[in-house]
Amino acid sequence: MTVLQQVEPGQLSGLAKALNDLGIPEAYAGPVASLVLFVVAFAAVVVIGRVVVLPLVDRLMDRRGLDRHAKVPLKKLVTFVVYFAALGVAFAFGGLGNILTALATIGAAATLAIGFAMQDVIANFVAGIFIFTDKPFRIGDWIEWDGNSGVVEDISLRVSRVRTFDNELLTVPNSQLTDGVIKNPVAKDELRMQFLFGIGYDDDIDEATEIILEEAEAHEDILEDPEPSVRLTELGDSSVGLKSRVWISDPSRSDFVATRGEYVQAVKERFDDAGIDIPYPNRELSGTVDIPQELSTAADD
Repeated sequence: MTVLQQVEPGQLSGLAKALNDLGIPEAYAGPVASLVLFVVAFAAVVVIGRVVVLPLVDRLMDRRGLDRHAKVPLKKLVTFVVYFAALGVAFAFGGLGNILTALATIGAAATLAIGFAMQDVIANFVAGIFIFTDKPFRIGDWIEWDGNSGVVEDISLRVSRVRTFDNELLTVPNSQLTDGVIKNPVAKDELRMQFLFGIGYDDDIDEATEIILEEAEAHEDILEDPEPSVRLTELGDSSVGLKSRVWISDPSRSDFVATRGEYVQAVKERFDDAGIDIPYPNRELSGTVDIPQELSTAADD
């Protein structure tokens, strides 16, 4: 900054003199010169940042093996730093004073007015940093929270964008994703899938269990290790519940739904062939109905 301050007077004086020679009144030559220097310095730093700094940061992140989840917010942060640096250099070259002093003055005057409005923004910003460091989910993950679900398309420092399975785009403040419980079914390489099959009380439990296991072993997307299992877990009002537990690898929402549908359909078709019933819920009602004497006499007549 000392070098800039030593150069500024000569620069401003020379440019102002040149503008005066071009016909600009002396009273306006100085401010115009400051504005020109401000714009030129700002544009120069931004161009250098985009041409040199951002590609360099990209190469460094690629060398470190960072994924898209980490690269997107870091690039946004570096871009912000570049523009902030450009603003500071432009203030200095334009002879408009120290940018930090100016911002401190403006910030002190506006703190009371914008403090309450910035609470949510700051909370979302901090939550974005936690998402970046803790990595509860990544771009491309299928997540569920507060009754919502979808695939993460973008993570920024303030909001995350999630595409629902109805192709709706949800823009979610980051604080909502860090204050509550988030389910990430695809965080690991394997996902357990459960389904409760109901059979009739008169059906053979061992035969039904064997069919469920055979169809699990026959499905190419269901893993052999961990091996499928079936347990009797429920004696309902109208059915016996056999819960199947199977595992799939490299899970995604589409794989999960497709595999479950194909597996359940195959078991149902085998049950039909074997005469194993999947009963409808039914209830038996009992009691008495009192008929008034006069209605009974009229009916007899």
